[in-house]
Amino acid sequence: MPARTHVATEYGTLRRVALRHAGDFTRPLAGPDRHPVLARQQATSTWAPYDPATVRAQQDQLIALLRDRDTDVILLPAAPGCSAQHYPRDIAFAVDHVLFRARLNSAHRLPETDALTDPALGVQPATLTRGTIEGGDVLLPDTRRVLVGLSEETDPEGAAGLQDALARHDIDREVVPVHFAVKGIVHLDDHLAVVAPGTALIHREVFTADQNRWFNAHFTDLVPVTDAEARAVQVNVLAIAPTTLVVAAGSNRIAAALTARGLEVLTVDYSEVTRIPGSLRCTTLPLQRT
Repeated sequence: MPARTHVATEYGTLRRVALRHAGDFTRPLAGPDRHPVLARQQATSTWAPYDPATVRAQQDQLIALLRDRDTDVILLPAAPGCSAQHYPRDIAFAVDHVLFRARLNSAHRLPETDALTDPALGVQPATLTRGTIEGGDVLLPDTRRVLVGLSEETDPEGAAGLQDALARHDIDREVVPVHFAVKGIVHLDDHLAVVAPGTALIHREVFTADQNRWFNAHFTDLVPVTDAEARAVQVNVLAIAPTTLVVAAGSNRIAAALTARGLEVLTVDYSEVTRIPGSLRCTTLPLQRT
């Protein structure tokens, strides 16, 4: 089967995307079995058990919206026992014509990657050879660069390994590591969202001063978000076309700011999905954008 992957930016028109419905919530959020990485992440984001049926119903609203916009939606098979299985963004990411298998930092999420062999994807993922890197930390702001957040789940070796892999696949892009000023960051896409050419939502407080200066130099329009909006995962929006975005219901100030910039803003109730730190971008794995 020929490769059916091409993703050049965060905002190209979404043609094919993979999702996976939520399973049961099984991860301990407190007590002796709580992972130390999770303990740090709980300082910067809000975690609470979700109702799986409600999450699936909210996902179905997004799926219906995407199909109504002529996006081909692929549903991945379940990964039993994985509380974050409905966040397939993290297990793989496409850069131009290559779908890369992520190198997950969390052992309990490894079974989620089994779905990448599903024939419905129509593509064989490429492998990365070192470090850790997850798709929630990988953003494509334009056709020249790949931003990689150095969060709790992605390390400098993972970013360097991606640069090596791009060269092996003849992809001429610069990998730009993104540095945080605080520990406990789950993923970059909870604090930065490229919503249109040169335009991004940004939670400035979590980035270093040097990193903020870099953003100032490379974006023409940076829309600030508050700590409260970031904790509510309102930064984690999904662009489905160069002028169209899906945001979570309740993101009223952000929606107004985007509308004021001439963008079409669609809303979906994702209130149950966001009980663990992820939202619209997290629940989607783009395979083809034009």
